[in-house]
Amino acid sequence: MRILVVTLYYSPDGGPAAPLYAMLCEELARRGHQVTVLTSVPHYPTGRVRPEYRRHTLQRSLERGVQVIRVPVPSVQRARLPQRLLQFACYQLGAAWAGLSERYDAVLLGNPALAVGLPFALLATLRRKPAIYSVHDVYPDVGVALGVFRHRAVITAVGALERFCLRRAAWVRVLSESFRPGVAAQGVPASKMALVYDWVDTDLIRPLPRDNDYARENGLDGCFVALYAGNIGLSQGLEHVLSAAAQLAGHEDMRFVFVGDGTGRASLQAEAQSRRLANVRFLPFQPRARLPEVLATADVSLVPLQKGVALRSLPSKIFSILASGRPLLASLDEGSDAWQLVQRAQAGLCVPPESPEELAGAILALRSDPDLCARLGRNGRDYALRHHSPQSAAEQFEQLFASAIPGQASPHADEDTHRRGAEDAEGSSRASAPSAPLR
Repeated sequence: MRILVVTLYYSPDGGPAAPLYAMLCEELARRGHQVTVLTSVPHYPTGRVRPEYRRHTLQRSLERGVQVIRVPVPSVQRARLPQRLLQFACYQLGAAWAGLSERYDAVLLGNPALAVGLPFALLATLRRKPAIYSVHDVYPDVGVALGVFRHRAVITAVGALERFCLRRAAWVRVLSESFRPGVAAQGVPASKMALVYDWVDTDLIRPLPRDNDYARENGLDGCFVALYAGNIGLSQGLEHVLSAAAQLAGHEDMRFVFVGDGTGRASLQAEAQSRRLANVRFLPFQPRARLPEVLATADVSLVPLQKGVALRSLPSKIFSILASGRPLLASLDEGSDAWQLVQRAQAGLCVPPESPEELAGAILALRSDPDLCARLGRNGRDYALRHHSPQSAAEQFEQLFASAIPGQASPHADEDTHRRGAEDAEGSSRASAPSAPLR
């Protein structure tokens, strides 16, 4: 099959989506498919385009068997919505123009429609090519919840764009059971949704020694590290992690380490300074090649979210933490997909969101029980190997493409896809069955 992939982020860009798309595209290419990616020049998470990519023309390259076309976009301040929308518009125009000269059988696009609406309209709808629309967040709901979309006209426009893509897609991929109600509310029937969980490079991200170069370079050897690595944005509620750090300030061997960048970093760093939290460190965003060392530096890895956010999302960083073999401490909504995943994997502890006291108590519990930490880490690694490999994800997307392309559908493609969805739903049901939650 000839597959066109339209995504704003692709390796070596930062953020969770970029490596996921790279792994998927490379695996599809290894399986014999012709894969072309329309993406932007790397600019995440700061919004500033990397110097080596600051050219005004399309940049083409062959990367691990995948044809990659990078669209130039301006450098902006991502915290300012109008500037981010300008960046989206430049990408859409460039991607749509570049895609018109490509030959392909089907298109995979990653939402939001704010970033891919025009390519969807021209490259899928107008050219009558089947599309798989991958939903990474439910829009406009997530923007409203985070206060990004405040005006009714903006919310209406974002919702209309999203419905345009959702309703015209051959398949709508959801990465979490929690996405189904929000997608259904946009007029998408359950029969058109396919549950495909995120995946992780278990060869790259693997258990490494706690005593490693990254830990030594940053003076983190010989202490207990509670690590948050990823985007420092609006949805994580990281101010509550600072409150937990304040409660544990008397433990001189304990460090709270934030690795990454994002729109919320400056304000979070200022708050830590104003509270004089000597046990808190902020370290810069790291290239993907160093991620295994970063994750290995943790004694416990944190996944915090604001109240209600986990009911609409499933952080992909969970899968990297599982693969790293470190215990996971999740502060998020009970019963959410993320909560159930942690329990299903038996890979960590869960506490309610926005609860610094319970977060601090769970950190102390893990610090006092090295055997528990080791067991939870092993469980997570085993679970990632069994359920979240790029090979498994590529197989599922391959079946979706085969069922959507005329003349390509295999006799069992739909049956297999629905069977996988049923198995995943069954697994979620088992996870939500009455049992003592890990607290």
